[in-house]
Amino acid sequence: MSSQHVPNGSTVAELGEFGLIRVVTENRRQPESTLLGPGDDAAVVAAADSRVVASTDVLVQGVHFRLDWSTPQQVGRKAVAVNLADIAAMGAVPTAVLVGLACPADTPADLVRGLTDGMWEEAAGAGAGVVGGDMVQADQLVVSITALGDLRGRAAITRSGARPGDVVAVCGRLGWAAAGLAVLHRGFRSPVSVANAQRFPEPVYAAGPAAAKAGATAMIDVSDGLLADLGHIAEASGVGIDVRTELLDVHPRLVEVGTALGADPLHWVLTGGEDHALAATFPPFADLPEGWRRIGAVTMPDSGVTVDGAAYAGESGWQHWLS
Repeated sequence: MSSQHVPNGSTVAELGEFGLIRVVTENRRQPESTLLGPGDDAAVVAAADSRVVASTDVLVQGVHFRLDWSTPQQVGRKAVAVNLADIAAMGAVPTAVLVGLACPADTPADLVRGLTDGMWEEAAGAGAGVVGGDMVQADQLVVSITALGDLRGRAAITRSGARPGDVVAVCGRLGWAAAGLAVLHRGFRSPVSVANAQRFPEPVYAAGPAAAKAGATAMIDVSDGLLADLGHIAEASGVGIDVRTELLDVHPRLVEVGTALGADPLHWVLTGGEDHALAATFPPFADLPEGWRRIGAVTMPDSGVTVDGAAYAGESGWQHWLS
């Protein structure tokens, strides 16, 4: 259900804090896990498991999103998706998100409404509610999301449980967001499916709990690149991981874009971030859940991440403050 009408030309300063809060929270639906939503000093979210999985991400305009590339609604979807993917990567079911928004006083209220429309849409699609947050004045647009999740009686799936002999598998798209970034940097807006992959990811939230039920030994959200994030599992678990390129899904659309731009689509699949697929390790004879596909194996202790048995030449993924 959409938020209430915003007067034409209104800015956040003209609406004021509480007027803006009303615009972005009234007439919204909440899941059963939200016992008390926006409007009080704090929200109340059911935690029947007695444990709460929590994660936070910050998105800064010009670094994590550009409004000349993305609509406010797409930015809102992305802000929530990158957080809820972390919840799923722990094997948990998303329950709630809290929103921190900083923006200049002359920010159009319609822009904020678009952002929050996208947030509510993405949260609802994952079965979670937007339960509260804060809005403050700042020199640039910054969105911070805190996400909560429920393990439903299962153990959390961390990065440290992989063992030699385990199968390495992924669920979700790889390389699409990196290809979309390359397309947008060249000034193109198509293929739309590729450009949109950079504008907002589409994590398979149910894949995390499904992997936990299937006995996953370690799991991670692929945010910085497949090789980089598998490297976190390898380091935390004290193992090696070998990725087999013949098992990777290099979609024909990525091949088309790579040919047009003179780029290697396999490089996007191996090192491109922001798709927010899930990568996990499973016992050797486990039945992989629907949507999961094998891409490699856990190898000898402390041998790092390799591709087809050899070290990968070049950067393995995104590095904060260095890129």
